[in-house]
Amino acid sequence: MKVVDTHTHAWGRDTNELPWEATILPPGWTGSYTAHDLVADMDAASVEESVIVSTPLYGRGLRANEYTMRAIEAYPERLWGVGIMDFFGDPEQVRGNLRRVVGHERMLGVRMHACMKYAEFPTNQDRTADWILDDDLDVVWNEAAQLDMSVFVFPKAEQLSMIETVAEDYPDVSIVIDHIAFPDETTAPDETPWTDFEALADHENVVVKISSLPRSAETPWPYDDIHDYVRNLVEWFGPERLMLGSDYPWMDDWASYEECLSWVEEVPFLSARDFSFLTHRSFERITRT
Repeated sequence: MKVVDTHTHAWGRDTNELPWEATILPPGWTGSYTAHDLVADMDAASVEESVIVSTPLYGRGLRANEYTMRAIEAYPERLWGVGIMDFFGDPEQVRGNLRRVVGHERMLGVRMHACMKYAEFPTNQDRTADWILDDDLDVVWNEAAQLDMSVFVFPKAEQLSMIETVAEDYPDVSIVIDHIAFPDETTAPDETPWTDFEALADHENVVVKISSLPRSAETPWPYDDIHDYVRNLVEWFGPERLMLGSDYPWMDDWASYEECLSWVEEVPFLSARDFSFLTHRSFERITRT
């Protein structure tokens, strides 16, 4: 069975040619996790393709996505990319930056850390941050629609209603929700605010990544305590708008790379059809590959 991991990270060494602008690394990491390392782990876990989501390690400027683009150039049949950038500023510059990010055919779009206070480098989580609704972002949403690119949004549950507002206002923009809004001890799969996903599912332009699951789980692999969240998403969105992702190596303290993905094989309510959409068919439909 083909597996596409829709959420990974990779970065190079801190060099004079491509220096780190911050030290934003997974717990326990001090050095690089290169595209070569990622592909080796993909091979060991029988993962055919993966998406590298740029980290803020290189800042938000012109070279923020340089390593990601080099990685997909090095492995053009295996890797895709998602970029980051500064979303506020001169509208023409913002438009130009968006075009630059998705100038490569395997760059799928840009990511917004909605659950972080907006800053040069993401810092502490803010469950109710509402900068994603700022009118100054109109240029981002409008240009994203023109470019037929996706905007990958990382929220907490309290922000799902905000994302619904954006999805309704910009129906031509493909919005991908990362990490099923990071359920935690404050959420329950059948209670608000996490159940705001049900209303969000009414918007056909919204897709959800079932990713970073071990970080939210309190039980060991295959993370049974999170399965009710998955069950609800399958019911509300259908498998056609759900994608599997690992968030590796940010998950190294919680699970191995294989465990980040293989839990889906143990979910009893997922049909063979559901499984095929989560593991690759939804990604192929969204990217038109």
